[in-house]
Amino acid sequence: MNALVVARFTLQEAISRRLVLAGLLLSGLFLALYALGFWFIYGIAVQNTLDPRSRAAPLVAATILTILGLYAVNFLASFLALFLSVGGVSGEVDSGTLLAVMARPLRRSEFVVGRWLGYALILVVYVVAMVGGVLLLAWGLADYGPADPVRAIALMMLSALLLLTLSLFGSTWLPTIANGVVCFSLFGLAWLAGVIEWVGGNVGSQAMVNTGVLVSLLVPSDGLWRGASYYLQSPIMTELLPAGRDYLPFASIAPPTAPFVAWSAAYVLVALVGAVRVFGRRDL
Repeated sequence: MNALVVARFTLQEAISRRLVLAGLLLSGLFLALYALGFWFIYGIAVQNTLDPRSRAAPLVAATILTILGLYAVNFLASFLALFLSVGGVSGEVDSGTLLAVMARPLRRSEFVVGRWLGYALILVVYVVAMVGGVLLLAWGLADYGPADPVRAIALMMLSALLLLTLSLFGSTWLPTIANGVVCFSLFGLAWLAGVIEWVGGNVGSQAMVNTGVLVSLLVPSDGLWRGASYYLQSPIMTELLPAGRDYLPFASIAPPTAPFVAWSAAYVLVALVGAVRVFGRRDL
């Protein structure tokens, strides 16, 4: 119950600092600009259907535009996860607020879990709302529907929660600025490894592919997005593409493996347990 109380105060803090209001305004602006760009580009693709060699242009355009929009949403969700939790514990320690909070009958583990629950709820709502908005726009403007949006949303939520937990874990033993540098660097490293793996797969370099896979196990956020991108594509697209070749550097035509998804879920659990244990031994 104490953890739920901390979660409620975490949500109230986000609202009082106008984080929720700013998120709503910026998200609305993003969806408006996305809809405008989608309408213009898809209209050009439809005009190209007059050429018999370009009959598939509308489907290809709708697929790429949808994946691009959700790729941006994934980036926004990742940044939100890191910004929320980068000072989730260390910021309270530095300000001295935590001393007053811990004077109450509250365990340190309950504080960490409560913070995680509050941030996680914000992220889940954000991901569902933004992904739903982009998919509704794609459906309304191009009658485009992904293969399995539920699995895609689940994987994108897992990616955001993984970064959230990793950042919260760092916040229990690193200063806020140092934790921010480390977490954003790891996020960028995971993204770069995904690009390296894509290049390696297309040029036939197994060493590059292995490097990308190894880094994706260290920080699975980009790998989870690529798994989600598979379920966001129309099944017809895979029939139009050469076998084994990803046509976009930030998407995949292969589904994620069950062991990788299980590893990512375990990653979140282990990082959360680690945050609880480290903070329990920290000198305030």
